[in-house]
Amino acid sequence: MLLAILLPFLSFIVRGKIITGIICFILQITILGWIPAAIWAALSLHNARAEKRNEKLIRAVRENKAQF
Repeated sequence: MLLAILLPFLSFIVRGKIITGIICFILQITILGWIPAAIWAALSLHNARAEKRNEKLIRAVRENKAQF
C-alpha cells in the first residue's frame, strides 16, 4: 500500500499492468496529478485484494457444497 501512495505507477507495473502503469506515470508527472494517481493506485490495489478474497470465498463455498 505504501508503494501505491509513494510511487503509484510502480505499483501497477509490479502487478503486471504495464499500460496502466504508463498512463498513471503520465498523470503522476504533474504535482496536481500525483494525488489522483495515488488514489487510483490505492483503490486498484484494494480492489485486486478484494477480488482475490472473493474468489477464495467462492471456491470454499463450492467445495463445501460438493461435500454435501
